[in-house]
Amino acid sequence: MNLSKVYVVLCRPEESRNVGAACRAMANNGISHLRIVGRREDFDEERVRILAIHAAEIWEKAEFFNSIEDATADCAVSAATTRRRGKRRKGKLFLPEEFCDFVQDSDAKIAVVFGNERTGLTDDEVAACSTAVTIPSSEGFMSLNLSHAVQIICYHLFRADRPNFKGYEKIDLSRLDKTVSCMTDNLQKIGFFKIAGRPDMENFWRGILSRAALSESEAKYIEKTFTKIAGLAARNAAALDGQARQDKK
Repeated sequence: MNLSKVYVVLCRPEESRNVGAACRAMANNGISHLRIVGRREDFDEERVRILAIHAAEIWEKAEFFNSIEDATADCAVSAATTRRRGKRRKGKLFLPEEFCDFVQDSDAKIAVVFGNERTGLTDDEVAACSTAVTIPSSEGFMSLNLSHAVQIICYHLFRADRPNFKGYEKIDLSRLDKTVSCMTDNLQKIGFFKIAGRPDMENFWRGILSRAALSESEAKYIEKTFTKIAGLAARNAAALDGQARQDKK
């Protein structure tokens, strides 16, 4: 996936604030090319910038076209976004993740086309695209806000560009053993248990922490905490010993 070659195309958007919100959604996901079927002068610059916030540069560099065909002419794939199915609305609608798989290995320009806020894309506008994508939503309320639809599609493309990104990863047992050793080393330093009781203590903590599915940062925090406890205990013991010596004098 090459996000620098992804183009978001807004077809006949009406609300300037939605354009600004779409810019922000794009920026959140590392996508910077915006094309609009319409005229720049039809939009309220101030309203666009209010919701674009720090993504206003995307609006400033936006390109304007007279039709979807013109806006996607240099793209290898143009995907219409639609919630409606029908004979004239493509034979297959990709889910967002399926579309990402479809374009994953492409190094050509890719356009994702979003329709008007009220009416979406017409049959003719869908027909002007090479394929189509649908975002599943509740049958009771299927219509998505324009910027929300842009956010969902852009997020899937962003994640496809970073397949190895992990928000949370459980440490393995060999790494967990290091944490348990750190804990029991420091407990032993402060005299919490006799040497003979250490194996039982290690088994106790290993069982609990393995079920807790610790992350690397959590393991490090626990180690830091027990190391600090031992350090404070040593300093307090030294201070008490010093005070006792003073009292004897």
